[in-house]
Amino acid sequence: MSLTRRTLLQASAAGALAGGVFAPFVARAQSAEFSYKYANNLPITHPMNVRANEMADKIKAETGGKVEIKIFPSSQLGGDTDMLSQLRSGGIEFFTLSPLILSTLVPNASVSGIGFAFPDYATVWKAMDGELGAYVRGQISKAGIVAMDKIWDNGFRQITTSTKPIETAADLKGLKIRVPVSPLWTSMFKAFDSAPASLNFAEVYTALQTRTVDAQENPLAIIATAKLYEVQKYCSLTNHMWDGFWFLANRRAFERLPEDLRAVVAKNINEAGLKQREDVFALNNTLRKELGEKGLAFNEPKVDSFRDQLRKAGFYAEWKGKYGDEAWAILEKYTGKLS
Repeated sequence: MSLTRRTLLQASAAGALAGGVFAPFVARAQSAEFSYKYANNLPITHPMNVRANEMADKIKAETGGKVEIKIFPSSQLGGDTDMLSQLRSGGIEFFTLSPLILSTLVPNASVSGIGFAFPDYATVWKAMDGELGAYVRGQISKAGIVAMDKIWDNGFRQITTSTKPIETAADLKGLKIRVPVSPLWTSMFKAFDSAPASLNFAEVYTALQTRTVDAQENPLAIIATAKLYEVQKYCSLTNHMWDGFWFLANRRAFERLPEDLRAVVAKNINEAGLKQREDVFALNNTLRKELGEKGLAFNEPKVDSFRDQLRKAGFYAEWKGKYGDEAWAILEKYTGKLS
């Protein structure tokens, strides 16, 4: 299955028919031996939910109907921090979450999101499918949560504003910018002398619309599918952080599955994650033109001033101290020296 604009438009039309109060993206009539909920914070048009729907169908087919996964997109079951609590308590069985937000529970999960660390996707996947990803999964496991082997993609993050394009680090001074609920994001933008406001994703559009904040930062695929271009004027292609989504499972619920069913579920989640990575990459490569036609003005700042400011502000040294020498050494195996 390839993700095309037609696929996205069809998904968008289906969402519109739901009238704003979405039913679960995946609805199943038959009873199943194991009926689990998977929640996320993204619109039904995002590649994550397109691939998750395909994944759920395959899991049901390959388990002979024994395992049913119902998908709840668009923060239907609460904000990110609420859903993480539900995952831990067993209220939901599966959840996809940025490692940077997961760091509120698993501090070292956010090591992959250090500002201006990864130069390209080749480096990202070498790290996250290699030793860095294995290290983070081990940290997550200590919190009683299972992380699947393949992290899903969110993309390199870009800054959008309603006031001015961002050309250098100096342009970030005093900027009221929404950041996810994560210490790393807040720390980085404070190092730029910005005014970061931590908000769950479900609140972003309204906060931009009412000018509670003037800016936000997200990958292009989210800027498009969440229609943030409607309330922003400029998009600066900073690529300041790479972000992904760990596909997380409540350990008790996952281990309730017999071993053979567990293997089918994990295999299909990981395969869907690899396909979703390709989708996000392809989508981001086409979205600049599409978003430009919708009125978003793009610019490409050079990254030198941003890295220099982070070093000057002690950002890298601070986070090396927080993560510890082991985590930082694994990170720098892939990124080169940062601090």
